[in-house]
Amino acid sequence: MTRAFLVVLDSVGIGGAPDAASFFNDVRPDTGANTLLHIAEACASGHAETGRSGPLTLPNLDRLGLGAALACASGQGAPGLGAPPEGRWGAATEISPGKDTPSGHWELAGLPVPWDWHYFPLEVPAFPAEVIARVSELAGTDGILGACHGSGTVMLDRFGAEHLRTVRPICYTSADSVFQIAAHEESFGLERLLALCEGIAPMLHEMRVGRVIARPFVGQEGAFRRTANRRDYAIAPPMPVLTDWVQRAGQPVIGVGKIGDIFSMRGIDRVLKGEDAVLMDHLDTLADTAPEGALVFANLVEFDSLWGHRRDVAGYARALEWFDARLGTFLPRLRPGDLLCLTADHGNDPTWHGTDHTRERVPVLVAGCGTGPVGHVAFADVAASVAAHLGVTATGPGRSFL
Repeated sequence: MTRAFLVVLDSVGIGGAPDAASFFNDVRPDTGANTLLHIAEACASGHAETGRSGPLTLPNLDRLGLGAALACASGQGAPGLGAPPEGRWGAATEISPGKDTPSGHWELAGLPVPWDWHYFPLEVPAFPAEVIARVSELAGTDGILGACHGSGTVMLDRFGAEHLRTVRPICYTSADSVFQIAAHEESFGLERLLALCEGIAPMLHEMRVGRVIARPFVGQEGAFRRTANRRDYAIAPPMPVLTDWVQRAGQPVIGVGKIGDIFSMRGIDRVLKGEDAVLMDHLDTLADTAPEGALVFANLVEFDSLWGHRRDVAGYARALEWFDARLGTFLPRLRPGDLLCLTADHGNDPTWHGTDHTRERVPVLVAGCGTGPVGHVAFADVAASVAAHLGVTATGPGRSFL
């Protein structure tokens, strides 16, 4: 029996989505968005020098086939990426009608989203009166703040001081199907925030809003910062997915990062959380200790949350180079017979207009099963391939590319 490590590099898209024109940032289509290519081009031209310098350097990812996957997805080559691949590589195309975390992860786990998500309008207030009333009731406050579209850090700048004065929760949304609630861990209380999110989630899930997200923060006016105690309350997948397939076969499933939240703990035996550096420490330990037959399913979120949404090209480049260095020490820990699959759930081009995700194809890089292209595959093919490696039955629409 063997093990599988499925690691999602949140938002590391590689362009080329055939339906990008149907998805938007600031009412402009995502046509031409390409997270990896545009970061590499900015680095090569000297426009991503903060905290780093020079061309984008990703030798370990490139050896697995990252540059080749980019060319497969979008027909373009990126500066500094072009090493002969030593792994299996290809590009995955999503069919779910969303460019968000649940859509991408569900489909990577074998289940294309079977409905249209509910998205909140750009008007203010963005939320129906009954939702605002229910949040206020659960929070024990005389109203909410925000009720609009916005980036999380901007919401803290706009409403954080008023939140400290009034204790009203800050509620906002984005182009994703999401309802986010920010509150101060000390003045409002972390447990109170989590209870509020858990309490309002069923109402929003009934509306087909994909996630309610608790966004705790600390600090004072002018110096607010979000903490690592974020929690997602997502709609549970309506049908079995990869985690269920593996668990029902009697094999362990370990979630790393926000995987447990994304799948509402469906099919997951244990979860390890923390910031991305801590998550990589967990992955190193699991490479040494995870039992035979295990699925380790990880999400590294900071590419997306810290750099993509904030349109910070240099920060995103630093994060990619940091991960590549950690990958160089992780790969030798794998045992003979182990499978590592690196992929992503959507794009978030930091050079793009707006602040939201971008509709893109994603890389599929596989170590542990030889070399060569897998070509264009479906997101759901990732789940089928991992299941095939673990020797469990897949019930989704995907087909193994191994």
